[in-house]
Amino acid sequence: MEIVQTNKAPQAIGPYSQAMKAGGFVFVSGNIPLKADGSLVTGSIEEQTHQVFSNIKAVLEEAGSSLDKVVKTTVFLKDMDQFTAVNEVYGSYFSSHKPARSTVEAARLPRDVAVEIDVISIL
Repeated sequence: MEIVQTNKAPQAIGPYSQAMKAGGFVFVSGNIPLKADGSLVTGSIEEQTHQVFSNIKAVLEEAGSSLDKVVKTTVFLKDMDQFTAVNEVYGSYFSSHKPARSTVEAARLPRDVAVEIDVISIL
């Protein structure tokens, strides 16, 4: 196993890693709409989702992978009524490549954000 760490995404805010490489996979921790400097993006759900994908992309690239190699995602939403808006942004990152996905409404996410996404990718 190998820890993945980049300064191009926010640092872990707890006892976990941005990602782990193991067995030919990259397991990216849940990302919320924080910028690399730790400031929170509080705009629209679309802006927040773009920031989450920016973070995920940076972590995957540091690991030697990419969004094109993602095999599974989990999307956590504060409000399932925002699913359509998040799905539009999500689709812009996975237009022809469509990983498996779960979407769950969560009662509360870290820092009270509206969206959190984690991914599993191959190397």
